[in-house]
Amino acid sequence: MKSHYTYTIYVVYLLFCLLITSASAQSLIRQSTDDRNTPLQQENGAKAVSILGEAHYLDKDDLEISSSDYKVSPSNQVTGMRSRPPMSYSLKMESFNTLLQSNNTERYESRPFPVGGYNWSLIVYPNGNRQDSGSGFISLYVAIDNSTFVAAHQEVFADLRFYVFRRTERNFFTVQDTNVWRYNIFKTMWGFPRVLPLDTFRNPSNGYLFNGDHCEFGVDVTIHTPFQRSELFTVARNFPNPRFTWNILRFSTLLGETYFSDVFSIGGRNWNIQVNPSGAVTGEGRALSMYLLLNANERIRPYEKIYVRAQLRVLNQRASSQWRTIERPSEQMIYIVDHWFTGPGLGWGYHEFVPLADFRDPERGYLVNDKLMVQVEMEAISSTRYFPS
Repeated sequence: MKSHYTYTIYVVYLLFCLLITSASAQSLIRQSTDDRNTPLQQENGAKAVSILGEAHYLDKDDLEISSSDYKVSPSNQVTGMRSRPPMSYSLKMESFNTLLQSNNTERYESRPFPVGGYNWSLIVYPNGNRQDSGSGFISLYVAIDNSTFVAAHQEVFADLRFYVFRRTERNFFTVQDTNVWRYNIFKTMWGFPRVLPLDTFRNPSNGYLFNGDHCEFGVDVTIHTPFQRSELFTVARNFPNPRFTWNILRFSTLLGETYFSDVFSIGGRNWNIQVNPSGAVTGEGRALSMYLLLNANERIRPYEKIYVRAQLRVLNQRASSQWRTIERPSEQMIYIVDHWFTGPGLGWGYHEFVPLADFRDPERGYLVNDKLMVQVEMEAISSTRYFPS
């Protein structure tokens, strides 16, 4: 009796173990099958969710969702006509109607073509991508060969411009997005489900389908890479010591044509004032000429420009209320120097700064005890930093 009871318990235990083992095996088989199906579902674009004018996106229910999956509004799309053909790839088809009538041909995929070190394929849905709300339209996509990714987490940013040739106008209808497309191992295909309505495409008068059933598609793929070189332009103001005054003694003994002040530094640059006592160019023999110069020994990079805004002055040493200073053009009281300096030793100023008759008039107070006082006041000086330096 006891032996029979022990045997019954043993049999029940074995059956229970077999039941658990079977359930675990079915779970493992289901998980393995689901893992194999997931890439196929992603590749086929299962249950893609999109609205009018949207691009091709991953299904919300997919296990892996790329951070690049976003809803593109129609306002982000740019369409137009272009006379130049595509640069990356062209696909000419001479039997398009056959594909339209085929029940077993959902899409046509081109051979891979290289751009930026990656392989790409142009994909055409003749009757539209039904899984991406493209029924009744021509759908165009570009897929990347994910085997060309160097690392599993690598991402490639690309601009896509799709082309449809229009024979009647001898140009191309184009569509592109203002955003760049983000490719990775989870998202290998991007494009537009609604490029052109099929009725518009098939109407011979529109010229997209010509010579019976000939047509041509194309695409430009442009890889976006971070910039390697840049520059930073800034303008400095409010200098601690913005003025430089040059006292020219024994002015009447200056018989030369040109004289330069000592070097002075403002805004991180070295400068000189140039004076021509008897005038220069149009002011020769008629007026005092004065200029602001970037010092000849100042170092400036190729293509660099320095913006300067300053005032040049001849000071009135008598400081009368009527004649204090001369600032050109004094009538408008604007900045004398508003100029881009492009090289050392170059300057900007006035050939006719002040007429010699006014300058030599003792009542004006510009030349007192044979001394001339000229001044520059810097108000703005630019600088440019280049990277890499």
